Amino acid sequence: MTALRVDGVSKRFGDVMAVDGVSFDLGEHELLALVGPSGCGKSTLLRMIAGLQPTETGSIELGGSIVDDGRRSVPPEARRVGLVFQEHALFPHLTVAGNVAFGVRSGDRSGRVTEMLGLVGLVGYGDRYPHELSGGERQRVALARALAPEPALLLLDEPFASLDPNLRSRVRDDVAAILRGTGTPAVFVTHTQFDAMAVGDRVAVMQGGRIVQIDTPEGVFHTPTNRFVAAFMGEASFLPWSEASSDIAGIAPVQPGAALAMIRPDDVTFTCAGEGSAEIVAAEFRGSSWCYTMRLPSGAVVKSLRSHLERIAVGTRVEPSMRPGHEPVVVEPG
Repeated sequence: MTALRVDGVSKRFGDVMAVDGVSFDLGEHELLALVGPSGCGKSTLLRMIAGLQPTETGSIELGGSIVDDGRRSVPPEARRVGLVFQEHALFPHLTVAGNVAFGVRSGDRSGRVTEMLGLVGLVGYGDRYPHELSGGERQRVALARALAPEPALLLLDEPFASLDPNLRSRVRDDVAAILRGTGTPAVFVTHTQFDAMAVGDRVAVMQGGRIVQIDTPEGVFHTPTNRFVAAFMGEASFLPWSEASSDIAGIAPVQPGAALAMIRPDDVTFTCAGEGSAEIVAAEFRGSSWCYTMRLPSGAVVKSLRSHLERIAVGTRVEPSMRPGHEPVVVEPG
């Protein structure tokens, strides 16, 4: 069953086409990550799904019912959609329990609050106020409040952007586990590829108001449709195929038109050699690894990840090669 269907929706602000003919389906228990740079249209698209912004063309269907067809738009409160924002948007004058209970209109409200606080790991926090909580705790309360009315769909707009990196990772993993545990379908907006790949069952990459690729996290990372997706989803070097095959051992000498060879730092390695064809020109310590930049005979540079125990001096001559099992990916220049 399809929880959400977006079919050809568009939205313009003045001369700017913020969302341009976007279409996708969301499965009944699926988590979809919408990722892209600032201004690509992902938050506008989320607001249209929520009913906070009407569409101009196309349609949006929730649970088999049309909620926006460009002429008639069902109001947000009638869509059974939960919202979680970056700023948490908690009511400062209400306790944690009061915030969670706010959207529950029937049944045992107190019991539902207790259940939700247990779900997000905040048992005993019901009498506290938002200002007494950490950023991660406030985000958990926002999630509990969004889930309490049992929404048919959850929408999350940059929910971890305000958290420090260590807390961000923990809260992100907890939120993904909670959503999968409840079976709640969700669309999650982020500008960070690591969050998108960690949370999404599928990842939709947006550029200029359009979805340019939608696939599994592995698909968008390993087989990007073009250079934009490849570069946005992870660190990579792009070399004309003829240069790559002549400079790096293990690359077949084929030239598929104007295509580029995409090489990620974990794809390429090297051996130190006094007469090596390449040179280490930079070294960056990343904690668990060193990232070395090599200048190839053609003048192009590629990066290579090595163990944190392998300290190699800048200026060392090396012979680069592809790691066994790693093939360069053909990408179009776009």
